[in-house]
Amino acid sequence: MEPKGNSSISGDLKTNKKTVASSATPRASRKSTGSSAIVMKPNGKSPVSSALSSARGDQVMLFRDVSLGPHEADLRFRLIHFWEARNSNSKTLIGQEMLLIDEEGTVIQGFVPAGRVGTYELASGSVYKLSNFFGSRNKAQYRVTDHSATITFAWNSKLSVIDNPPVAFHEDRFKFYSYEEFQANCDRKIDLYDYVGHMKLVNEHAITECMVLDEVDIAEKRHLCVHVQTHGGPVMKLYLWDHAASDFCEKFKSYRGTPSVLLVTTVNPKHLGGTLALTSMSSSRVFMDANVQPSRDYLGWLSSNSDIANKINAEVVTKPETATLAELFSYIKLETAKVAWFECTATIDDVVRGSAWYYISCGGCNSKAVKEPTSLICNNKKCDKSVVTGVAQHLTRINVYDKSEQAVFVILGDAGRELTGKHASELVARYFECNEGVEADQCVPVPQALLDTIGQTHKFIVKVSDHNLSGKTQIITVTKVFPPEAPHHVALLEEHSVPSTSDDVLKSVREESSPIRGLDGTVGERVRKASAGMESDEAKRPKSG
Repeated sequence: MEPKGNSSISGDLKTNKKTVASSATPRASRKSTGSSAIVMKPNGKSPVSSALSSARGDQVMLFRDVSLGPHEADLRFRLIHFWEARNSNSKTLIGQEMLLIDEEGTVIQGFVPAGRVGTYELASGSVYKLSNFFGSRNKAQYRVTDHSATITFAWNSKLSVIDNPPVAFHEDRFKFYSYEEFQANCDRKIDLYDYVGHMKLVNEHAITECMVLDEVDIAEKRHLCVHVQTHGGPVMKLYLWDHAASDFCEKFKSYRGTPSVLLVTTVNPKHLGGTLALTSMSSSRVFMDANVQPSRDYLGWLSSNSDIANKINAEVVTKPETATLAELFSYIKLETAKVAWFECTATIDDVVRGSAWYYISCGGCNSKAVKEPTSLICNNKKCDKSVVTGVAQHLTRINVYDKSEQAVFVILGDAGRELTGKHASELVARYFECNEGVEADQCVPVPQALLDTIGQTHKFIVKVSDHNLSGKTQIITVTKVFPPEAPHHVALLEEHSVPSTSDDVLKSVREESSPIRGLDGTVGERVRKASAGMESDEAKRPKSG
């Protein structure tokens, strides 16, 4: 449940700071290293001690006193969250799991067996009294609390709602791990901790002000991937599955702008493709920006440290493998092949001519802009831009070769700027400025800046896409181009994400991209009209000279 108030007790998000309050009763043999943050109800009350509870004569047992075995005592707690537990293979319902917090801020897991699911009316955020229960041993894998016991609802358990609790209960509890701690606990399948940081990419697309999620694609794949970073640390991939993915979409859409901070609870650190990644679990919850106090705290840090947040650590988890062109095509033919990035060194033999080398995009979302009689409209139905300013983006096919094979690469968006040193918008505008007599329905010829790259040898970061794997195209998409002989940091691998094929459009907005004088200017008007001539690969070209 998301707290509505601003009053909170929050631990520092950096794990080397002292924990403000313990969120669970730890085992004597294992020390919890993650930082903790507790969020309180804004009612001005403070948690009471066990002595006070005992003095009231209500015989309420606190979570720290729960042991293994049957209990006839009463428990009083807030239900933070509950979810279904199912067999990972058969999907058979095992029961209903819960995250509970008592008046001392101690957290314990609750469990309702499958045969009793539906017996109790549960609502996240409500305060309950439970009479009679069994203290079961906490599970050995994927634990969401440190307590040694789990509160299991028994045959004689009675649950009732406390509408006006006599004491305050914490609203929520978070325990955060740093990158180093996730790395140390990777693939152990023991404890699930929480993550908070800022988003850098969503499904390989850079975070932009007008970003629109492809919910149909996300629903079909049942997951999405977010590249995240905490403070100035390494970038990680965070995979959100099923309900966590849909929850992400709903919260993402609820913001007028684009949210920056992402907090996901109970994530599992594991190695995917040889690198550290975080994956959501059935118990995971998703929060953004101002949803809860720790995300608000991080948003405050982000606002004051944008220079650090925008600087990507070179120690990134998505490191491309080096491959020759022959090895690249051999990989695509494998039955086990999946979408992947590779580093290839190749020489440019020629720039493909006879087709458009750029396209006109929507200045808001970078989807392809479609020509109407008097204006441009965005081809992305989810884009809310009613007035579209056309922006030229690179879309160039080049023939390349190395010692093993030949290939066709498609250069899109910022990769074209990295190759030529020029934005497509600049090259297109310059052409119209220098050729006043050229009609607007003519396609701009390949500029000299692109032709000058013939014979150059570069290191390319390329993406093997779903279109390559399905056999729809052998054209390989370039996501980044490095200067010849220049050292580089692979951390920038996916900062310049591009569409999967040359027929797609660049959806990632680049800050450096600028409109071509707007549609009202003479040059911009001719650029807009010229977009009509690029609907076909056989677009007309003006006469040379």
